[in-house]
Amino acid sequence: MLQDAKLFTVRNFDFHLKHLLIIGILAISFSISVMVRSQAADYGFQLNEFDPFFNYRATQYLLDHGLDAYVHWHDDMSWYPTGRDVYSTAQVPLHVTDAVLYKIFGGGMSLYDFTILFPVIFGSMTAIVVFALVRVLGGTSAGLFASLFFSLSPPIIVRGTIGWFKSEPLGLFYGLLGVYLFLSGLKSKNKKVAIAKLSGGGFFLAVGFASWGGIEFFLIPLAIFFVALPFIRKDHNFLLWAVPLFVAVTMAIAGGLFARPGPSFVFGARGLAMIGPAILLVIIIFVQKYSKEQHRVRNSLLVLVALLIIGGVIMESSAFHTVSFRYLNAVNPFLTSEDPLVDSVAEHATPTLTQNFTYFSVLMLFAGLGIWLVFRKRDGNSRFSVRNEMIVFALIIGMVGAYSGSTFSRLELLTSTSVIILSSIGLAILVGDILGRDTKPVSVTEPKKGAGKKDAPTKKAELLGRLPKIAFVAVIVALLLVPTLYPVNANWITMTKAPPTILNGGSNFAIATDDWPNAMSWLKNNTPTDSVVASWWDYGYWVQTLGDRKTLADNATIDTHVIANIARMLLSSPDQAWQMLRDSGSNYVLVYVVGQKFTSGNQDLYVLGGGGDESKKQWFMKIGGLDSSKFLQDDSFTPTDYFWNNTLLGKMFPFTTVTYYDPNTHNESPTYSTGYTAIYSKTIKYPADGTGPLRLIYSSPSIDRKDSGVFSEVLIYQVNPDYKPGTQQTTQPSQVITKPTSTTPAGGNIAVINTKFGQIKFQLLDNVAPKTTANFIKLAQSGFYDGTVFHRIVPGFVIQGGDKNSINGSRSTWGLGDAGYTIPPEFSTSVNFTKYMVGMARGSDVNSGSSQFFITLDDTPWLNNQYTLFGQVISGQDVVDKIAALKTNSDSQPVDADSARVSTITIESGNSTK
Repeated sequence: MLQDAKLFTVRNFDFHLKHLLIIGILAISFSISVMVRSQAADYGFQLNEFDPFFNYRATQYLLDHGLDAYVHWHDDMSWYPTGRDVYSTAQVPLHVTDAVLYKIFGGGMSLYDFTILFPVIFGSMTAIVVFALVRVLGGTSAGLFASLFFSLSPPIIVRGTIGWFKSEPLGLFYGLLGVYLFLSGLKSKNKKVAIAKLSGGGFFLAVGFASWGGIEFFLIPLAIFFVALPFIRKDHNFLLWAVPLFVAVTMAIAGGLFARPGPSFVFGARGLAMIGPAILLVIIIFVQKYSKEQHRVRNSLLVLVALLIIGGVIMESSAFHTVSFRYLNAVNPFLTSEDPLVDSVAEHATPTLTQNFTYFSVLMLFAGLGIWLVFRKRDGNSRFSVRNEMIVFALIIGMVGAYSGSTFSRLELLTSTSVIILSSIGLAILVGDILGRDTKPVSVTEPKKGAGKKDAPTKKAELLGRLPKIAFVAVIVALLLVPTLYPVNANWITMTKAPPTILNGGSNFAIATDDWPNAMSWLKNNTPTDSVVASWWDYGYWVQTLGDRKTLADNATIDTHVIANIARMLLSSPDQAWQMLRDSGSNYVLVYVVGQKFTSGNQDLYVLGGGGDESKKQWFMKIGGLDSSKFLQDDSFTPTDYFWNNTLLGKMFPFTTVTYYDPNTHNESPTYSTGYTAIYSKTIKYPADGTGPLRLIYSSPSIDRKDSGVFSEVLIYQVNPDYKPGTQQTTQPSQVITKPTSTTPAGGNIAVINTKFGQIKFQLLDNVAPKTTANFIKLAQSGFYDGTVFHRIVPGFVIQGGDKNSINGSRSTWGLGDAGYTIPPEFSTSVNFTKYMVGMARGSDVNSGSSQFFITLDDTPWLNNQYTLFGQVISGQDVVDKIAALKTNSDSQPVDADSARVSTITIESGNSTK
């Protein structure tokens, strides 16, 4: 055949045309993988995600200070003030491999750029390793199919894109290389070659364990395979030394060369998962050797069951190091984590059926077909027979990998590898069966006269014609092309293209901005070098590497108590949070907010949500062990008034609720209702010149965009060292109300609110807001307010009343009523919203003020120039406080409405002696 045509000879190896074809297909696989993985470079040439920034910094440290210093490196930039021992907590092979290759191939390239390309190269090289592995399992055709599938597999690509300088690409490369060498060693006929391959397999598998913890899930199929080998392979003398050699090298390297996984791996449950089955293999071989032939299988199975029971008892006795939840979860996918920190990580989420179908699509069809075709092969001499140990391993790793990978998203790399192995073998069997049906002799129905039966002429007839074969190939190609082309914006190619995380902040939007790089550059160049920055742990590596500043926590998640304390700090009152920040040694606090800006008339409005701290706050509450009902509405996302007015995080977010909007009915409401979306205006609550616990010293530019669109806002606050808890927090000293020039000697009329607890008197500032005060007087004198309720009570913020609906109307209508008309706003710079000031409530439209008013319970500078201020309480502050202390429901309404009811509001002149 043409493919067997000899091209040339190198020493004793004849190079045929088929070898050139194999090289060509592998080159295509490598090239496709490089191109697909590099799509994110369209957004910017950057490292991707969070961990790569630490890994880059660690590699730089290794190159600058040498291996010995790296091994003993205690990093004081992270987990301030305790620091971190890098060698025992990091993926050491990743840093060493990158450093060595950079020394050899780096040339004039910067290390940063080299690490950006690193995952693309190793991820694409793994496609070649997969070819070698599957070729051992199912032949050259299966290996080529596997290489092509691997180069396009979305779960593998998305965790190995350009800039993804994390553990997965290198770990998968080393792990699969180790498994390939082990299997190839088992097939080797030369003892010296077998020893070299088995030893190399153990070495690379151990390096894979140290590179990425996910590789340890190969322990499960290997363990099952070890136990199965004595039943399917006859040369037991070979197995008696080959498997123990492989296991011994793996354990020696994993436990002796690396601190992670280290000795705890060897002497723990994970080590037992490999050592135990190897011991079982030896025992079963001896049982079979000394048993009668008819009893060998029975005796072996009895011993196996007994030893498994003993092993289970040992595991339950806690004689070995305990296994972490993620390993138990891989064995039992129905386990539920009780650690909210684990649950908060997106990669730990359980994959959905839709997600799995999208990722694997037609490969699942070929994988199932492969299993069926393997079990159809009854010929023991067939390459694809279940009597072939390589096919048995393929079935084991295929089914176990698919099972384990179904537990959480990150392990879909293993699911994908398993599905690729089975589907490529299935497709190879199918293609071989169909295209391999050439011709066979068929007797002519009318032999020549006088000719014997043996002499009858024959003719060649195709069992399967060329056209059906061409159609078969076309169908297979079409099936494989569909997931790469359709749907247009969510196929295997396009779904793996996303901006580097540093450019979109890890948000849900496909944007690329300089908000984070600029913020980190500002931090590095404008703060003292010994500064400590408090932030959510996600951003720790960015602050350390790009901002060159110390952090309290990062993605290593070494101390969950520190992370929980950060969560509690952000959700504590400003005074408590300030003290916690001081106690932690923090000089700055960083928060990140994502949302969309809309321009409505002359007013800029904002909707929050999209992957910043505004979307993570519910996890802050779970991790901090806090009751979320106090902070969140019934949709578990929208913040309550308590969140906005009584937590540091609420004060740090530069927004104030304007209204609530229902996108389905297009209705607005001043209070939250289920299904409504909060609409905000921008309000800086801790300005740079303020006297509060924090001072906003940097905000990234996207929030100030002039047009509508997504904003990705990084805010850096300085912890005010001069702040005194409980003192004034406004932007200027306490304001003295300017006496209005009026005919009334006291400076204006006085409103008297009569309640169950007594009277509240406030001075009407008609020189500040004449139209508003005139409107209030008119409504009060008409009896409009008589019987109304202070329907909205937000401790630490306001009590709000003036809605006629609260007299007899349903609670669902409270806050929606008005006087039947509206009045324009009257803003003033002569007075500010301090404690016990009276303002006019409104909806999203600044011109929507009517009858409702509020009394502030604390300094609220963010209301300045947003709401009309028209009064100041001059007596009855204790009555205000008693109403503010009433028990409320989830809508901030008083449970006992009568206790918050206004009997009458009367107007007195400013010189009244009452």
